[in-house]
Amino acid sequence: MSLTVVGSIAFDAVRTPFGERPRMLGGSAVHFALAASFFDRVRIVGPVGDDWSPAEEAVLSGRGVVCEDIVHVRGGRTFFWSGVYGWDLNDRETLDTQLGVFEGFAPRLSPAAAAADVLFLANIQPDLQRAVRTQARDARFVALDSMNLWIEVARDALVAAISEVDCVILNDAELRQLTGAPNLIRAAREVLGWGPSAVVAKQGEYGAALITADGFFSLPAFPLADVRDPTGAGDTFAGGLVGYVAAHPEEPVDLGLLRRAMAYGTALASFNVEEFGTERVARLTGAEITDRVRALATLTQFEVDDLELRP
Repeated sequence: MSLTVVGSIAFDAVRTPFGERPRMLGGSAVHFALAASFFDRVRIVGPVGDDWSPAEEAVLSGRGVVCEDIVHVRGGRTFFWSGVYGWDLNDRETLDTQLGVFEGFAPRLSPAAAAADVLFLANIQPDLQRAVRTQARDARFVALDSMNLWIEVARDALVAAISEVDCVILNDAELRQLTGAPNLIRAAREVLGWGPSAVVAKQGEYGAALITADGFFSLPAFPLADVRDPTGAGDTFAGGLVGYVAAHPEEPVDLGLLRRAMAYGTALASFNVEEFGTERVARLTGAEITDRVRALATLTQFEVDDLELRP
């Protein structure tokens, strides 16, 4: 078993009503890899600059993430993002984006990375996602994430990339924007018609929904009394979901497997938001995840009685 993720490795500066961090480890590939590392051996592919240090790499390698495919660009600076959240943590304002070495990133997978059983195409330019997909043709399961920017400026390329993967993970607003459909179900069904077998809609503090040709499944977010920073929650969710799929190579990737995978993704995302950046997930244990998944199962099950309703 093996899992490769291709995406951004970054430094973030974040302020929320509950604190701030002027510089912390971030990036879509980082959050994904840390979450997925609880399930399988993960290779992370992305560029870093001279400001990348052994301390940052130790956060990843400490969880067993394989860092051999991190590209060190001499003379460059690692991707940097700065943002601020208000009391509505679903919305954020970007204060600064410095692409650095990420601007010229053209992923070239090593033989080991290309041979991965499962591949996650994190949020990068759609043509690059397609190029990576071509390099990992034998992957049995491929999932893709994207964002509103690519829907606006590279929609045709994004649709082409989507047609080549098994699972699309977007937030519900992005799905509606991508398709022009008035609601989530219609939007997801249109995307399924392009080729994927599953669509996962991230819904922030309201949870996530799964749509396949066989049915619909939805989970709420795990209820928390203390939320500090939502940065990276979506990628952490994806890491849990895709990592769970990677850990079950003998099972068909059907509605049943994906329902369980969503539960683990939901649990991991809930830990991510409890602290800033990667702080909580980096020291998380498997037992904590299992306990939270079980708690989520308890919260979401109910019995239906035989009450006869009035006509």
